[in-house]
Amino acid sequence: MPLTLRDLVADAALGLLVRAGAQALDQPVSWVHTSELADPTPFLEGGELLLTTGLTLRAEDCAGLVERLTAVGAAGLGFGVGLSHRRIPPELVEAAERAALPLLEVPRPTPFIAISKAVSRALAADEYASLRRTSRAQHELAQAAGTTNGVAALVRKLARLLDVWVLLLDAGGRLLHSAPAAASARLGQFESQVDKMRAKRGLAAAGFSLGDQEVSIQALGGRARGFLVVGRSGPFATTDHHVINSAASLLTLALEQVEALGAARRRLRSGFLELMLRGAPVQDALGDLHAELPPEPFRVVVLAGARDRDELLSRLAADTPSAPVYLAEHGDVVVGLVGDGGLGWLTGHSGLAIGVSEPGGLAGLAEGLRQAEQAARAAKRGDTVVHFRDLAGYGLLNLVPGDDARAFAEAVLAPLRGKDALVESLQTWLAHHGQWDPAASRLGVHRHTLRNRVRKVEELLGRSLDQPGVRAELWLALQALDRPGE
Repeated sequence: MPLTLRDLVADAALGLLVRAGAQALDQPVSWVHTSELADPTPFLEGGELLLTTGLTLRAEDCAGLVERLTAVGAAGLGFGVGLSHRRIPPELVEAAERAALPLLEVPRPTPFIAISKAVSRALAADEYASLRRTSRAQHELAQAAGTTNGVAALVRKLARLLDVWVLLLDAGGRLLHSAPAAASARLGQFESQVDKMRAKRGLAAAGFSLGDQEVSIQALGGRARGFLVVGRSGPFATTDHHVINSAASLLTLALEQVEALGAARRRLRSGFLELMLRGAPVQDALGDLHAELPPEPFRVVVLAGARDRDELLSRLAADTPSAPVYLAEHGDVVVGLVGDGGLGWLTGHSGLAIGVSEPGGLAGLAEGLRQAEQAARAAKRGDTVVHFRDLAGYGLLNLVPGDDARAFAEAVLAPLRGKDALVESLQTWLAHHGQWDPAASRLGVHRHTLRNRVRKVEELLGRSLDQPGVRAELWLALQALDRPGE
């Protein structure tokens, strides 16, 4: 604990007497400074106990001296009596009491050096205690890091050592571990601060107040592999910061190891996927990776368009359900083998084109991948999930490049250009499968009017609408014109 003026007054060997400012005796003392200058404050940093005999002090100067000492943040004033002054000037006592500045009388037998030595010994003992506390805490943190599931154990140990709440976040700001568990409810309170630190893309730390809580956030590693958030009611001491920094270093190493192991496992999964696509019997060679294969039948999922596939794979691994999901890389896409019950995690991945195959098994893995890739091409990075089965209906046009489809449609429908009533009538009639009454009702015209319009369309196009192929071709052309440009 820091040395205070009350501790010095309690030291009987010093014989110090309190003459003013008794209510502020719990001020910590950072150092002792002796000066007989009229204004010693340029040589003070704050927190010092100033010792003086008042050699040049006049009665009219007392209020100014106290004012300056208070402004600079001095811990107190020790006044030696029996030399320049037989007793402390009453003007100085009055000014100190008004300013609540502790004023201590130093008796003639007590040398100033004795006070300096007492403060120095106390500060050295306090620093040694802090070093021992930091060393013990670092040792305990290192032991926790070396246990099974060391990352979570380290987070819990830090919370107990400093009596704080701790959150460990991944690179994306998502919660990995919390201690105590209820601390996870605080995550939403500082998302903006985490976002700012993530944008810096490097080593960063920040401290701020959150209501009655003091919060410290540190980025873990130069690539910000994660974030350590520590908070409690009340400020952090220097020793606390040392312990937090030690925990951050250990967590950085642990996350680097986890990341390296994850990268190695991703490479293994990708290699085994290539072998499985070739029909190689690799089940026995998969080892513990075999547990990640979902039971058959499963679906093949392709996620295309990721800027950083390693980051995407890490995020997917954190977001996927407890059911087995096999994630790997194939070319420039991420591939997942997913059971029917585990498709819920596919939504919400911004900027990705996602395709899903029909159910199948290892024997049909290559065909499943082909289906998923085809569906992903139809998704077009629109933050949507397209299933292969969707391509059999309205999704067919998505398989044709937009410019080609529009050129085809404009050529087929060229004779109807500028004749909006005929185009609308044709589209409505085709949508109602050539039934006159429902289509006419939809258009708000008589069925004979609709018949005349359809005959006019046939004349302009030079084609009979009685032929199913012509109807299908015109329907696709109309859909292509309605499709938004890319």
